[in-house]
Amino acid sequence: MRILVLVVTYNEAANIRRLVTEILTHLPTANVLVVDDNSPDGTSDVVRALQAGDSRVELVTRTTERGYGSATMAGLRRGIRDGYDVIATLDADFSHDPADLPRLIEALSAADVSVGSRYRDGIRVLNWDVRRLLLSLAANAYVRVLTGLECVDCTSGFRAYRVSALRTLTLQRIASTGYAFLPELLFELGGVRIAEVPVCYTERRIGESKMRKRVIAEAMMRPWVLLGRRIIGPRHRQSRA
Repeated sequence: MRILVLVVTYNEAANIRRLVTEILTHLPTANVLVVDDNSPDGTSDVVRALQAGDSRVELVTRTTERGYGSATMAGLRRGIRDGYDVIATLDADFSHDPADLPRLIEALSAADVSVGSRYRDGIRVLNWDVRRLLLSLAANAYVRVLTGLECVDCTSGFRAYRVSALRTLTLQRIASTGYAFLPELLFELGGVRIAEVPVCYTERRIGESKMRKRVIAEAMMRPWVLLGRRIIGPRHRQSRA
């Protein structure tokens, strides 16, 4: 099984070297693709230095586009094009523990998508205040009601996908550029088997959050577009592994 671990970055120079090292420690046969939005802090330069010493490290530096969703789509397209069997995604700030990657991959033995879930079988979040936790829980409930998704943590970006499932997508239908991309991708994968793997989420210690007002506004509005698709198009269904 050929595995690609996709990491989307913007100003993560302080984290990326250690993150790539830990990913390859836990998945030594995998490759790591970093898609960087031309970070002014030199993230791409750090990755190029890693590339020089390890053929498992790949880099795409985007100079004309911005955004988490579009960067992730670029990475998924690259992984599909290059013939990988599995593509895993995680954040660059260590909010997702690379040690959990093997469990996500293992869960694909009975699923098409595995999701590292903060809220399956309890709540596992560190260093968040109560307000932020309630906002996250409410956001997931909001998305589930409008989209019909059954996944408890449908806004988690810690995932692994079978490429055979991704090939069924019409990628051009996914228009979200920010974090609204995450539930939209699950919605467009309607009908696939999804396994939620309980993980612990830890708030970043280094760097700044990428959540901006525009990103939040898109996350609030995009589920209504998906509701429209539910009403006028084929119903999207999922089975839980």
